[in-house]
Amino acid sequence: MDGEVSAHYSRGDLLARLRAALAEDGADPDRPTPDALAPYDHFHGRGLEATLETARLMPARANDRILDIGSGLGGPARYVANRFRCHVTGIDLTPEFCEVARHLTALLKLEDRTTFEVGDALAMPFAAASFDGAYSMNTSMNIADKAAMYREIDRVLKPGGWLVLSEVAKGEGGEIDYPTAWADSPRTSFLCTPEETRAGLVAAGFEVVRFRSTLEQIRAFGDRSRAMVKRGEKPPHRAVMLIHGDKAKASMANTIRGFADGRMVPIEVLCRKAGGASAG
Repeated sequence: MDGEVSAHYSRGDLLARLRAALAEDGADPDRPTPDALAPYDHFHGRGLEATLETARLMPARANDRILDIGSGLGGPARYVANRFRCHVTGIDLTPEFCEVARHLTALLKLEDRTTFEVGDALAMPFAAASFDGAYSMNTSMNIADKAAMYREIDRVLKPGGWLVLSEVAKGEGGEIDYPTAWADSPRTSFLCTPEETRAGLVAAGFEVVRFRSTLEQIRAFGDRSRAMVKRGEKPPHRAVMLIHGDKAKASMANTIRGFADGRMVPIEVLCRKAGGASAG
């Protein structure tokens, strides 16, 4: 199953496609800026905009050790490391993502603050209590045993450590349509309801501090993106097109329809592991 998930995201020529996209945008592929990479290296709904929102929830401090679960091309990890002057370790199931993340990190000279490892969220290669905080953006949809994921995150966090999740949850109205950005079929797609998400986190030992739907933000972002395209501009988030190519259009259409009719619900969660001060 892990191989099927990784194969969904990887075609073997990602760096070449990214370099071509940057060149088409007028950026230097050998000296890209964070702004030039932002449309591509934040591979989750709303891209950089969602990363900024997630970071605002983080009670991170300078020199903290933070874990990014499902780190993709590394855009969020690099942003968080630079913003908080902390160290971010990213893990991802897809080797090609980790390779590209390391390459981009070297170009941006952030190797001292970000590292990327191939890893499974259900069996992470880290000692207990290794991290001050953790976050995950649009990752758990590929994980069937979310209880095991939450327990594993709890294990690697220090007492009082924090966790921020930004995910797609199951809504009402039946099964979703495929493909999506995270799966070609139900074989590798495992959505749970917001209520199940909250209950699973609590059962794993987390205190839920904040829990909300970000559907309003999704809709506003979609409106702005469509207006940009209508004006002849490129949309602000192009990672799905970069990674999925010809499948991207159908994937995005199915996701938009799922949010519109309530079969999918985007959620954002801040929680805290027992044993420390409460999150702000």
